[in-house]
Amino acid sequence: MSLKSFHIVFVAFTFLMSLFFVMWSFVWSVDASAMTRAIGWCGVAGLLLVPIYAVYFWKKSANMIL
Repeated sequence: MSLKSFHIVFVAFTFLMSLFFVMWSFVWSVDASAMTRAIGWCGVAGLLLVPIYAVYFWKKSANMIL
């Protein structure tokens, strides 16, 4: 597996982990503490920022010669 392929898989995994954090924090969590909500909001930030970075990396990596 090339470094580019690994990076794309890692970005996809990061998106899925952010989705898990949001679901765990706001839907499945029994304890509604401030830390649980903070983790959920970090997950929301990940859900918003990771796709932007993924598009940026995809376009940048299309120009790379490996």
